Amino acid sequence: MAKYQSINPYTNETFASYDNPTAEQIEDALNLTDALYHKWRNEGPETRTATLHKVADGLREHKKEMAEIMTREMGKMIGESEGEVDLCVSICDYFADKGPELLKPEPIDSKLGDAYYLKQATGVIMACEPWNFPLYQVIRVFAPNFIVGNPIILKHAHNVPGSAALIAKIIKQAGAPEGSLINMYPSYDQLDQMIADPRIQGVALTGSERGGSSVAENAGKNLKKSTMELGGNDAFIILDDANPEVLKQALSSARTYNDGQVCTSSKRIIVVKSRYEETLHELKEVFSSLKPGDPLDPSTTLPPMNSQNAKEKLTKQLDSALAAGAKVFYQYPEIDSDGAFFRPTILTNVDRDNPAFDQEFFGPVATVYEVEDEDAAIALANDSSYGLGSSVISSDIKRAQNVAAQIETGMSVINGTWISSGELPFGGIKKSGYGRELSDLGLMAFVNQHLVISMPTK
Repeated sequence: MAKYQSINPYTNETFASYDNPTAEQIEDALNLTDALYHKWRNEGPETRTATLHKVADGLREHKKEMAEIMTREMGKMIGESEGEVDLCVSICDYFADKGPELLKPEPIDSKLGDAYYLKQATGVIMACEPWNFPLYQVIRVFAPNFIVGNPIILKHAHNVPGSAALIAKIIKQAGAPEGSLINMYPSYDQLDQMIADPRIQGVALTGSERGGSSVAENAGKNLKKSTMELGGNDAFIILDDANPEVLKQALSSARTYNDGQVCTSSKRIIVVKSRYEETLHELKEVFSSLKPGDPLDPSTTLPPMNSQNAKEKLTKQLDSALAAGAKVFYQYPEIDSDGAFFRPTILTNVDRDNPAFDQEFFGPVATVYEVEDEDAAIALANDSSYGLGSSVISSDIKRAQNVAAQIETGMSVINGTWISSGELPFGGIKKSGYGRELSDLGLMAFVNQHLVISMPTK
């Protein structure tokens, strides 16, 4: 059985499989990407902007095809898949428009001489990407590095190989040079060998804490720079002055977008006691109104999870939480389907001794906590080994900004949930990883800041 398989989680039917590359194919990929890096080093980023705009055009043209393969492979609702393509179009256009200016040499005020630093490519980047956003996760690494001049070798998740193949095809058809992005299906042993190869100069990974730890260890052992975007159990803080309509709107997608399979999804709903019952009611309304069905059908609002294995893992987590004292406030009725559907669940009474307290529920499970006040909400938000994102719901923006500043996290959204755009940095702290993607910060993730100083002559 091939390691990389396309399995429709709505039917659990396998419709494609892909083999690991041969040693010769890996060597060819390393040679090709490394040769392209050395060519690009002598060309400015502005020489690649038109091509990146053409990649954006290609995504627009293939939007239906791209959205459908993502939905068929990992169960994402078709409307969300289409939205993901639109987001990736905007990211490509952003880096094509802004990249050359952001990569201009930076002057340094020094009394020692005329000083500046160049922003130069470093080499081939190994991108290890997850299944939950099959296109977005790739584009947010590819687009900035393409402008910088770092070719990409892509190792995508085992359950979205068809999405990976189509992404590579669209980039190639847009006129990107051979080696700009090479999609491969390596085994874990092959991946380790590729990361160790001197032609690979950086590793970008989005994925689980376990996967990140393993890849980061190998990258570090071989002195390769890495960026890690890992899991999260983001806090969603509701203050006593939250606008009811704003709260309702934010809760409408906080734990159901992408079927709750989002690193930055609001997994811990932390509510001051005066708004606790209201919040439980609103969440129940959201969960109970969902309609399970084929994710290719636009009327479906509850899709299957990405795989049967993911459903089983989440079920075990939920059972463990209940055995340790958690209470079910609401659980969706049984779903009559062969697909990987998980019944959306609202949990309460999760204390610090419960294993669920510091776990990530990667699916439609909301854990709701009642706290006394704002200070208690901040303390609970920070009582986590993760630090990826957070939300603060309040009518007083200054107050919300003050609360956000006290949360140990990489990103905070006030009066809303997860958001992404080319100009906004993405990343976390603690066990949620390190480094940033997107924005000017992500553009510099694998850039050599090369000091040049002209000493004064007598």
